[in-house]
Amino acid sequence: MDPMQEIIEQLVSHLPQIEAAFVAAAFAPISLAISYHIIMSKNDVRAAIGWVGLVWLVPFLGALLYLLLGVNRLKRKAARLHAGVPETPAQPLPKRVSLDDTACGHLKSHVDLVDQLGAGSLSAGNNIHLLDGGDEAFPNMITAIDEAKHSILLSSYIFGGDTAGSQFARALAGAAARGVDVKVLLDGIGDLYHWPLASRILRKSGVQVARFNGSFLPWRMAYLNMRNHRKILVVDGQLGFTGGMNLRSGNLKNAPKSSAIKDVHFRLTGPVIKQMVDIFADDWRFATGETVSIQTDIKQMENAATIARGIADGPDEEIDRVSWVLRSILGTARSSVSIVTPYFLPDRILFVALVQAALRGVDVRIYVPMKTNLRVVGWAARAQYEQLLEGKCRIFHTPAPFNHSKLMTVDECWTLFGSTNWDPRSLRLNFEFNVECFSKDLARSVASSIDRVAANSIEVHREDVCRTNPLIKFRNGIAWLFSPYL
Repeated sequence: MDPMQEIIEQLVSHLPQIEAAFVAAAFAPISLAISYHIIMSKNDVRAAIGWVGLVWLVPFLGALLYLLLGVNRLKRKAARLHAGVPETPAQPLPKRVSLDDTACGHLKSHVDLVDQLGAGSLSAGNNIHLLDGGDEAFPNMITAIDEAKHSILLSSYIFGGDTAGSQFARALAGAAARGVDVKVLLDGIGDLYHWPLASRILRKSGVQVARFNGSFLPWRMAYLNMRNHRKILVVDGQLGFTGGMNLRSGNLKNAPKSSAIKDVHFRLTGPVIKQMVDIFADDWRFATGETVSIQTDIKQMENAATIARGIADGPDEEIDRVSWVLRSILGTARSSVSIVTPYFLPDRILFVALVQAALRGVDVRIYVPMKTNLRVVGWAARAQYEQLLEGKCRIFHTPAPFNHSKLMTVDECWTLFGSTNWDPRSLRLNFEFNVECFSKDLARSVASSIDRVAANSIEVHREDVCRTNPLIKFRNGIAWLFSPYL
């Protein structure tokens, strides 16, 4: 046999071993490099351990998944965008709002902490009213759009192609036709919930529309897990609406039972509107690269007693701002805490904060739907019930329709409302917007809304949880293992 042919045949016969050696030689340095990046960039030990384990236990595929889904490129993009904005002249610091003459005087330490988180400044002289359901909120919003003279800024996670969505689309198109500067920002995934796409309908009607992280191109896939969940409407830089309500017919009383949703929204006037405009402008620039210029020379409203500030949060921030706000207020609460949320998966720190408040004697009440639209999330939430009940927290199941409200009141004087759910996706991955308010009257109004929910709710008792079928408990426990990723 020819010597060269013999060498080739030997190489071919040893090809599997050669391939294995090459793969092994490449696997170790790649996995080490990826692990280094994970350890140096992740602040959550559970996330770090999970990603490192995936990288080493699932060769190459684990590293690829981390590069696609685990690297937060949004902070880099935000930094680049902000780097291109010329610095604005220094403005005098706003006069510090005092809580001394309000029922919230004991929450000053909470205010001091939130001031350090980079949230908006507290402002007095705001008027904020709760709008119960789409039957109350949607007409108010559409009337504001119909009466707009200069500008409309609208951001929504879901913009339905149903009856309610069509009414908003017609109102926005009409405003654009009469020369109003209309800008609509829709989340790239939320826009896919209805067909035909709202973005296409609005664009054909002459409305400026942008989609937030809506591209499915391979080099854009890393952003798809980070959604813009904010709901903001600002008209003429003076009147605002925000809360947790999407623009869809399920929020109306005549909605079919299968799609019916219970939710609330809020109407705002006063200095807090400036923060809503700034947040929308940041999101619009993030999605389009374009600058939004809206005049917002807003004065304090007469006979308006609500002290408020907007709190934006998202994966482009250095800290999980809303999570810090929740921990702070739970640590400051003296008498009562009421929480309404569609999804309840607090991380361990928030979990401990809830239990600590209850053990101090604070009446902690948590209202969650009896049946959620995401079954696995509901199962995972139930896996935590026993420990919460042992810690003196009280849990209530709200009946149908599915309650999508996000509300929190503390000590009958502090209120938080907005788009954030009590789950890892909202608290760490989504772009969210909330408003914290210091007002006894507003807290009383929100408490009345919660009382209406509570009237038909069923309290969960520890004895009932303990009697749960072990197989059901096991199922819930398995779901809970995945809670950081739900």
